[in-house]
Order: sequence, then structure tokens, then C-alpha cells
Amino acid sequence: MLTLHKKKMFLLPLAAMLLMLALAGCGAKNNNGNGGAASPSGTASATASATASASSSATGEAAGNNLLSQIKAAGVLKVGLMGTYAPYNFLNENKEIDGFDADIAKEIAKRLGVKAEFAAQDFSGLIPSLQAKKIDVIISQVTITDERKKVIDFSQPYITNQVKIIVRANNDSITKLEDFKGKKIGVGLGTNDESYLRNEVLPKVGKFEIKTYDDVITSLQDLNAGRIDATINNLYALKPIIDKNGFKIKAVGEPIKSDQAGVALRKDNPELLAAIDKALTDMKADGTYKTIFVKWFGEEPAAE
Repeated sequence: MLTLHKKKMFLLPLAAMLLMLALAGCGAKNNNGNGGAASPSGTASATASATASASSSATGEAAGNNLLSQIKAAGVLKVGLMGTYAPYNFLNENKEIDGFDADIAKEIAKRLGVKAEFAAQDFSGLIPSLQAKKIDVIISQVTITDERKKVIDFSQPYITNQVKIIVRANNDSITKLEDFKGKKIGVGLGTNDESYLRNEVLPKVGKFEIKTYDDVITSLQDLNAGRIDATINNLYALKPIIDKNGFKIKAVGEPIKSDQAGVALRKDNPELLAAIDKALTDMKADGTYKTIFVKWFGEEPAAE
């Protein structure tokens, strides 16, 4: 009996110890699993880290996905122009877009590391096409104006044009803007010249009729035929058309205004705008711009 009692006395503490060890083991297991319980904070930390990484990646992607990057990736600068406005932009004998604007576009594209791809259309449709992202830029004698700056951006000017009054060779009655009163005056549709006639000349001079055209040659044909009394345009645009068609027309008086044209592009594309401005600045500095200008106009550009 004594021996059995002793055994019981020995086994009870041993069982208690084993139970405590088992409970401690379960506690350790639970703590691990709740690393497990500590896991939510670890998961949140990991999630925050992943989110930050994704955000950083997205920001980097967005930065690399601007219009300039897209143009370089495609290898093409899509250029909108009229294609009917010699010597600025027109179809040559090989049915290729040629002219001063075309050469400027090709040189800009070259300095961006891409090629120029031309899309010709009426002048009045060029800015809508730009806004619809059908083209990347317009290089087609788009005059820089405050009104246009509200909806598109411009590069630095790449040419200054002197605008004069054009009449038939036998017309001596129109030599100045004041002589427009009561006459029919032709002008390009959607051009700065149209805005100038409607907003500045009409209120000053008095009533006259404005007839709009989609291209210069048609307006000069109508002038030559006597269907309009005068038009306004710059002299560089007139000479090749007059020489080619034998129109009996002339420029009269002093220039009525001077316009500066720039490369037009959609707003909020600072990388592309800066790259175009740099290309133009470098072209002017290294003599490339002068070479192109002399090629098409037979004289050196005026000093800036």
C-alpha cells in the first residue's frame, strides 16, 4: 500500500508538469499562427509596400507614356497640313508632299529620331483633326494668335509672313483696306486672315462681303476671273501660283499686317513642345533653317 501511495504521489506532479508543457506548446503554436494575430499588421505592411511599388511603377509608366514617348516608340510624327499651299506645302510632280513646311517637318522629325508622315486636308479641318488625335502636330502656316492659344499650344515661331492686298492687274481702285467698303473680298476659310477681316477690318472700314475658300488657288482663280474684287495673302504664297498659272494679278500698297506661324500641338504635352522648340532652335543655330528658307523663298530669313 505504501509503495502504491508513493507511486501516486510521484505520478501526480509528473502529470501536472506534462499538462503545463502541453499548454505552453499550444500557446506557442497559437502565437505562431497568429503571427497569425501579428499577421494583419504584417499583411498591411506588405500590402502598403506593394501598393507603393505599384503606384511608383504606374507613375513611371505614365511618365514614359507621354506623347513624345509614343511618337518615338511608333517611329512616326503624324503631321497635318493643307497640301495645296505652295511653296509652303503642296503635292510635287511625284505626288509627294513638298515645300517649306514639309522640309521643316521632316527636319524636326529627324531630330526627334523619327520620320514625318503627312496627312493633307482643308485648313479648316486641321485643328479639329489635331484635337481628335488623328495627327500629332500641324505644320501648315498656322498663325499664332491669342484665340488659338486657348485651345492649342504653339512652338516658337518658325516663320514671319508679310500680308498684302492682292487685286487684278488692271485694278487701280483698291490700294488700302479702306477701299474694301462695298466690295467682295476673298479669304481662306478658318484662317487668321478671315478672323482679321471679320473682327478688325469690317468694324473699321464698313460693310463689305467676305467670300471664303478652302484653298488659295481657287481664290486667286476667282480674283483673276473678276468674281471677287480682292484678297489678302502673303507674298511668298502668291509667287509660285501666279508664275505657274499666269494670273494677271498684283500686290498693292504696304503690308497690312505680319503673321508668325508656329508648330501647333495639343495642350498638355510639355515634353513634345520642348523637343520641338529645341529642334527649331538648333536648326536656326546650325544653319539648317537658313538653307531650307533660301531653298523655297530665294532669300535669307529676316534677322530675329
